[in-house]
Amino acid sequence: MQTIDLAIIILFLIGNTLFGLWHGKSNKNSSDYFHGGHNMPWIVSMLSIVASETSVLTFVSVPGLAYRGDWTFLQLAMGYIIGRILVSFVLLPLYFKHGVNSIYEIIGIRFGPGMHKLAAIVFLVTRTLGDAIRFLAAGVVVQVVTGWSLPLSIMIIGVVTLVYTLSGGIKAVIWLESFQFALYLLGGILSIVFLLHNIDLTLPDILTSLDSSGKLKIINTDTHIFTNPLAFFSAFTGGILLSLSSHGVDYMMVQRVLGCKTLGSARKAMIGSGFFVFFQFSVFLFAGSLISVFMHGAAMEKDREFAYFIVHYLPAGLKGLLIAGVLSAAMSTHSSAINALASSTVNDILGGKASLDFSRLISFGWAILLIIIALMFDAGNKAIVMVGLEIASFTYGGLLGLFLLSKSKRAFHPASLGIGLVASMGIVFILKFLGLAWTWYITVSVLVNLLVTTGIDMAFLKKRVPDSP
Repeated sequence: MQTIDLAIIILFLIGNTLFGLWHGKSNKNSSDYFHGGHNMPWIVSMLSIVASETSVLTFVSVPGLAYRGDWTFLQLAMGYIIGRILVSFVLLPLYFKHGVNSIYEIIGIRFGPGMHKLAAIVFLVTRTLGDAIRFLAAGVVVQVVTGWSLPLSIMIIGVVTLVYTLSGGIKAVIWLESFQFALYLLGGILSIVFLLHNIDLTLPDILTSLDSSGKLKIINTDTHIFTNPLAFFSAFTGGILLSLSSHGVDYMMVQRVLGCKTLGSARKAMIGSGFFVFFQFSVFLFAGSLISVFMHGAAMEKDREFAYFIVHYLPAGLKGLLIAGVLSAAMSTHSSAINALASSTVNDILGGKASLDFSRLISFGWAILLIIIALMFDAGNKAIVMVGLEIASFTYGGLLGLFLLSKSKRAFHPASLGIGLVASMGIVFILKFLGLAWTWYITVSVLVNLLVTTGIDMAFLKKRVPDSP
């Protein structure tokens, strides 16, 4: 790595650390620390949402999809927009109406403290396992593009993220994520500029060549919708349900809009993030398509195409900026997880009673746990990595089902709710075994939760209550 690249990376890491320490002075209590005093600008919250959901794997693997294939991945992003519109008009009003600090308080209001804590525990376990393994995968990518060892890559990401998250709280996380999003998006755009300048074809000729080879195809008309996750109906529907779940019942995402002052601001942040994700995916898919032209479609290791391009072809300076972009994607996901896990612990498990110092101590504990889990596995443990990245598929449907049931007027028995939640998670194992496209997992899981919970409850309890949240 050349001196200028290393200097850019060091400045980036120092800047993140100092910004977090500076923001820490504005936190007076745990509400400031976890919710930014409910005074966050909606534009910043919107960019933070996009940064939180963009892991380093997205940063490097989305170009690979276009390099090897086409742009049909955008069908998912179309569904994301619809899903976030549904979140904005179905779930966000519920959260703002009750003024909750954690979305799982809605479950407690409706079904009692036992289900409240159970829903929070499902989130905590899911987020811990998924993000720790995603953190490991991020370390692997950082190792490839920097040449650092895997443990060093994990420790550098973990320690810098820990410092600014621990000190600055959600305000530092959201503002830095906005900057980090701008940085890695700029990196993608500059990569496109570099490629266009170095490919010996005009832009119209490049687009004509890509189009004639089918590499710009967006709509997949395959009729095998239950086995092909990128068949249009499968991908679009799956995108809707995935976004409705991830941005409606996953506290890490919803926490960003709970920091907004009003419901209207929260809606703008949520819906706007869907359009920004679509634009972001388009940028990196275009970069992947251009790399395929630049490299003449040479065979490369799957999902390493963009990383290989960064390491071997970008000039000094631009390479450092792109590596900083990779670090940004890794750190934004990690910082979001730390703050959300700590916030849910304080609000859902400890009843919301925690001082600022104790809240920071809980954040420190979660950060160390994520680092330890990431360091426990080696890069060759592909199965563990894949399971970690798919964990949300097992629990999102169950959690979404609980929130939908909370809008019912039936007084569900806790046993019915618990059995329905377990059944909704268990069915995903069966679906994977049967080979159903993963884009259907949440849809089936939600239906199983609703049907099992209602069916079992009708055998035990027929009493109804007049009101629901």
